[in-house]
Amino acid sequence: MGNLLKVLTCTELEQGPNFFLDFENAQPTDGEREVWNQVNSVLQDSESILAGLQAYKGAGQEIRDAIQNPNVLSLQEQAWNSVCPLVIKLKNFYDFSNRLEDALKSLLESLTCAPLTPTQHLEREQALAKQFAEILHFTLRFDELKMRNPAIQNDFSYYRRTISRNRLNNMNLDIENEVNNEMANKMSLFYAEATPMLKTLSNATTNFVTENKTLPLDNTTDCLSTMAKTPTIMSRFSSEDTRLFCMRVMVGVIILYDHVHPNGAFNKSSKIDMKGCIKVLKDQPAEKVGGLLDALKFTTKHLNDESTPKNIRTMLP
Repeated sequence: MGNLLKVLTCTELEQGPNFFLDFENAQPTDGEREVWNQVNSVLQDSESILAGLQAYKGAGQEIRDAIQNPNVLSLQEQAWNSVCPLVIKLKNFYDFSNRLEDALKSLLESLTCAPLTPTQHLEREQALAKQFAEILHFTLRFDELKMRNPAIQNDFSYYRRTISRNRLNNMNLDIENEVNNEMANKMSLFYAEATPMLKTLSNATTNFVTENKTLPLDNTTDCLSTMAKTPTIMSRFSSEDTRLFCMRVMVGVIILYDHVHPNGAFNKSSKIDMKGCIKVLKDQPAEKVGGLLDALKFTTKHLNDESTPKNIRTMLP
């Protein structure tokens, strides 16, 4: 992936920036070190989070047995004992989303602040730009796995129903020290999203823009649109892993852009070539990019606006 961020930023469009960023060997400079260390402490746990999600099997059979035999105490206990450790895992995933949100805000602060332009930041702060892409890569991978695993919401729904029932029966449950009612409400909202990690990052980016009123909006949107300029040079890469990485980053920045720009990513005035980006995705095998197309359909904010060209809306049925 040595030239990866060149893919993300160096297009053949006339207005495109033209610089090389060694994405494979980028190391933090002294000026980047503090933020890089902060973000790296989060990213180093990302693979274990993905491994935990990929291995998540759920307690579907135990829950079905308990529901079908409500008077058999042993089956109720078996279902509960199966669900509780899974809920702890789900809480760990949720906690990680909060850490990822803080990491993203730190990167946005560094990559958009004056006096440098977003392009200058991406060129000079290569290690931070790499981390930005890695966060988006992780996020799309997490959400793809989550969308394919209905057991997550089924398990958590059973947990909440059982907690409520046991509370009514004045039963004290140790797990409530870990996942009390307030935490359960937050987790429920998180897992109700089709793409919960993307939703978290979208909200974080929107909040970043809102909280930094003195920072021109263009600083943020230009950073994102620059990293979305992938389609024109995707063919330069033969590695399928690298191409998929590029597409995940592309989709991620499109979604963030769509949430923070008043007109969204799909408007004709958008600095992102949405038609080209969607075409890149649709030209790939469906089993590889189905989750990315779903993310665009379910997580973007302005897809169905009247200002969105009809030919773009029909590309994402």
